[in-house]
Amino acid sequence: MTIEITNPPELHDPTGFGYSHVARVRGELVFIAGQYDSDAEGHTTSTDFATQVDRAFTNLGTALGSAGLDYADVFQLRTFIVDHDLGKLEVLGKKIAEIWGDRPPVQTLVGVAALALPGMLFEVDAVAAVG
Repeated sequence: MTIEITNPPELHDPTGFGYSHVARVRGELVFIAGQYDSDAEGHTTSTDFATQVDRAFTNLGTALGSAGLDYADVFQLRTFIVDHDLGKLEVLGKKIAEIWGDRPPVQTLVGVAALALPGMLFEVDAVAAVG
């Protein structure tokens, strides 16, 4: 089995937090670690939920691009929302529709009390297929 672990230079270095951004397995599947509203140092930049969702998906796109992929290659998402409610679900649904239209990937949404860092309100990870 071939596993390639990478961290795109455009995203913060996550190794101090105990993870990497991208894992490519056998050249066919690519796993993207949880992306959030992170700046170059890994800190959140906004307290606004919608802004955090936008930035997290931008960072997801950057991680995918580093593996030669884009949003169309994603077939699974896992999303995590602090203090989930229907208003936050609506924000997420609009962002998913903006990216994937009427053919979104499969998704599991998990409502949580907190995420890894103070101020994080949203996180998304993904699995994509090469080719």
